[in-house]
Amino acid sequence: MSSNIRRESVKRGIDPRQVFDRDTDLWVLAATLFACARLAMVLPRSAVSEIPEAAPRRLVAVVVTYNRLDKLQDTLARFLSSPPAHLERIVVIDNASTDGTAQWLAAQDDPRLVVERLPENRGGAGGFEAGMRFAVDRFDPDWLVLSDDDGRPEPGALAAFHAADLAGWDAVAAAVYFPGGAICDINRPWRNPFWHPRVFFGTALGVFSLGLLGRSRDAFHVVQADYEGDTPKAMDGASFVGLFLSRNAVARTGYPDPGLYIYGDDVDYTLRLRRAGGRMAFWPGIRFEHDFSTFQTGARRFRPLWKTYYHHRNLLIVYRQAAGLWFWPILLLVLPKWLLRTRDHTGEQGTFLRLLGLAIWHGLRRVKTVPHARILTLSEPSAVEDR
Repeated sequence: MSSNIRRESVKRGIDPRQVFDRDTDLWVLAATLFACARLAMVLPRSAVSEIPEAAPRRLVAVVVTYNRLDKLQDTLARFLSSPPAHLERIVVIDNASTDGTAQWLAAQDDPRLVVERLPENRGGAGGFEAGMRFAVDRFDPDWLVLSDDDGRPEPGALAAFHAADLAGWDAVAAAVYFPGGAICDINRPWRNPFWHPRVFFGTALGVFSLGLLGRSRDAFHVVQADYEGDTPKAMDGASFVGLFLSRNAVARTGYPDPGLYIYGDDVDYTLRLRRAGGRMAFWPGIRFEHDFSTFQTGARRFRPLWKTYYHHRNLLIVYRQAAGLWFWPILLLVLPKWLLRTRDHTGEQGTFLRLLGLAIWHGLRRVKTVPHARILTLSEPSAVEDR
């Protein structure tokens, strides 16, 4: 469940996007312990098309990049290999990169490539917010397609999008794979367990049985069979890698929340889209590639440590959206689990606890205005020792 700083190669540490999913399991388990019967939840109403589609659809891509020039070069080559009829423009938001990205982009001469360089790094959330606004205001497209700088359409993907019958759908999530062909697990679209009783109890069953009666993640994510089929499937959430948004979706939902900075911006946006009545589908015939192979899993630490703050603060914000009435009782079980992560940060436990405590305080109060420079300062050991 994306962003430019979040997409940096992490040589050590856990992948916070996978922790988002593991924590989801805990929230669902906790809800079953606190409730003998679930309240009926009213699903978002079906969307009624408000903006007529042009034929053919005018599609503009938005790609956010930060210090990933090698990945960006491959991504732009893949997008621009599609004919203009399939891709009218590609907007690249350069989040103040320092690795020569600006110079390389300035030397490109494809008329479809439009570059906007931000004066400072605004994170993935700020980058997508700026990029979507720019694309809509400048080009007035029928559809947008979003991607990280290491995500790109497979050959024929944009042609498949244009050939698809999208009547009744406001957003489309592509099937995302690793370059080697395996399904990219962190980009699997999902349904909100708290909105669907069968999904909720299927997830809880997987948790209670320790996976013996099925993986809990498979209960609320698309599974292998969905990728192998050819039928669209209604979803509640998706990542910003290969997410197609109609102008109707943007009109309903607005833009990503730049205050989130990194982590959970795609979760927040797609949940808001569904709450606004938009309909989103997983489309297995539209395939994207996520070149996430450089990530290496090591000790269960956040690297760099300042990501601790954004990960936990944003978890509280997006799970409050997803869980609704169950948020507060579930919180009582989630917080001890987070505190146990202190054990994984030997030698920096004080700094970790300070960032975690601030994240919890701000997450509960939905504070999203703390400057990133302040978080960087707090992540330095001396900031804790001097207090």
